[in-house]
Amino acid sequence: MLFIFWFSFFLLFYIYFGYPLAVKALTAVRFRPINKSEDHQPTVSILVAAYNEAKDIEATLRNKIALDYPADQMEILVISDESEDGTDQIVERVAEESPVTVRLFRQVPRQGKTSGLNTLSQHAQGEILLFSDANSQWDTSTVSRLVRNFNDPNVGYVTGKMIYVHQDGSLVGDGCSAYMKYENWLRCQETRLGSVVGVDGGIDAMRKALYKPLRPDQLPDFVQPLKVVEQGYRVVYEPEALLKEDALTDGSSEFSMRVRVSLRALWALKDMRHLMNPARDGLFAWQMISHKLLRYAAFVPMVTLALATLYLAPKAGIYKLAALGYVGFVLLAWRGHKKEASGQSLSAVYSVPYYFMLLNLASYEACIAFLKGEKKVIWNPRKG
Repeated sequence: MLFIFWFSFFLLFYIYFGYPLAVKALTAVRFRPINKSEDHQPTVSILVAAYNEAKDIEATLRNKIALDYPADQMEILVISDESEDGTDQIVERVAEESPVTVRLFRQVPRQGKTSGLNTLSQHAQGEILLFSDANSQWDTSTVSRLVRNFNDPNVGYVTGKMIYVHQDGSLVGDGCSAYMKYENWLRCQETRLGSVVGVDGGIDAMRKALYKPLRPDQLPDFVQPLKVVEQGYRVVYEPEALLKEDALTDGSSEFSMRVRVSLRALWALKDMRHLMNPARDGLFAWQMISHKLLRYAAFVPMVTLALATLYLAPKAGIYKLAALGYVGFVLLAWRGHKKEASGQSLSAVYSVPYYFMLLNLASYEACIAFLKGEKKVIWNPRKG
């Protein structure tokens, strides 16, 4: 049990702290700058997949139309995945009065986001493809901030920064926000090293020439960037390209979303497992294993650490303290869950443990579904 305790402890430390610190240290000896240029303004196509998004699609389109980018260098392509709530009519109405070209496509029968993006990519005329969710609000300078990175011929994919907000527009100061700050810091370090491993989706751009059609069950936000790395190009993070998206207002919605994303990510890791072969690219293989594979499996050492701690607690003081700390952390997470369920706001004392446990429980449920062979293809609008 001693071995299990210390192995589990150091593995968890490595996953959440050791790997980020190692990446930070490596950037001191292996820094890869990006040759950005504000004058680089290629033609762009903004791709939007929508299913029953009548509530948000007009605001999303008007947000894109108002972007600070030449109108004659930009087009917006929307694919409606057999929407039935008037989404199509709203898109057509906005298109009639838009100074930017807006084109609507309809996908019947319903096939999911990935199939929709495959279709739109075939009709896109821009040199750069940009991906937006149907409820995403971009900062006015987002396109310029993203595409300036493509002045560097080694850059194939660029992801921006997602900010979750309340409905009144204020920033979310909870566990989700803390997690995003952690992830964004890590993406900055990975970009300095070469390529980031994961992106959020909803504020991404890539060279059209590098786009690879994906299977309907594949997660485009995960697989497409890996396909870019596979072709020898960099995937980088642009922190000045901002996306504001409504935060999920309850833990059950956040949990369901995380399970769905984690499940599709696990299938993506299986599909792209050759990139985790150190013989191909040792650095990126290490990044994928550390940042993604081990992160999704972190619930395993969490459980083994808990069991070993409880077993060793009667034997020595240090393990008693570890047991108390572990139980205290779980109780704070549970208290955070109960406070949120009753509509109370959460301080970081509760929100960070709560969100940490939520993520790992979602990974556990996704792993069980993955082992059963379950897949998610279609989606419903994200509830804020």
